Amino acid sequence: MTNQFNQQEDLFSSAHQPLTTNGDYFSTLNIDDSWRQVLAPIAPDINAMGDFLAAEQAAGYTIAPPEEDRWRAFRYPFDKVTVLIVGQDPYPTPGHAMGLSFSLRPEVKPLAKSLVNIFAELQSDLGVDRPRNGDLSAWSDQGVMLLNRVLSVRAQTGGAGSHRKKGWEKITDHVITSLVNRGTPLVAILWGKDAQSLSPLLSGHPNVKQIKSVHPSPLSASRGFFGSRPFTTANYYLGKLGAPQVNWAL
Repeated sequence: MTNQFNQQEDLFSSAHQPLTTNGDYFSTLNIDDSWRQVLAPIAPDINAMGDFLAAEQAAGYTIAPPEEDRWRAFRYPFDKVTVLIVGQDPYPTPGHAMGLSFSLRPEVKPLAKSLVNIFAELQSDLGVDRPRNGDLSAWSDQGVMLLNRVLSVRAQTGGAGSHRKKGWEKITDHVITSLVNRGTPLVAILWGKDAQSLSPLLSGHPNVKQIKSVHPSPLSASRGFFGSRPFTTANYYLGKLGAPQVNWAL
């Protein structure tokens, strides 16, 4: 318990570290070189987000996830991405978000309810044991990009959605369009209306397949998420597209 407390305390302190970019946030990002090339055309938009985040911190807000984790989804090579799972924005509870959509730091208990439902469907779909923690980075290691539409949030009660429509959407739209335009296999898993609003960016491309259902939130999971078998379907499409299948077991 003490270790977990200390870890969360360290994360809280890290999240309070002032963001210093001198107007060039883009150059400070800890991302794979392949993504740096992809994102270079929108560097001014990324720099503007850096200014926004610095202003939020100057106003006294703690931002989740901490800066060192905010771009974690971009530490994996651009050309290795074969599956895209789109989330909304990070968990606002301090110490929970780790920069990958739906994923939690391994020490976080209890699991977020949406993630509990994802794991229930994973078990039902593939017959694998439910994971012991909420860390999904093993999927990322296999080319699954866990991308939130918005990469930051105020780390506080009621903070969900606080950084929507501040500029992140333009950046992540560029990310998705860039993945599509590679011309290589991509399976997009879109849970809920927010993620499905991105469907036009993904449509009309023979290298892209889409999997859609309601969101795994407890408010909607029983209306079509349970039983949707997204993991089996994703591997089926990957096989049809000639891409390696994902070992979804965690």
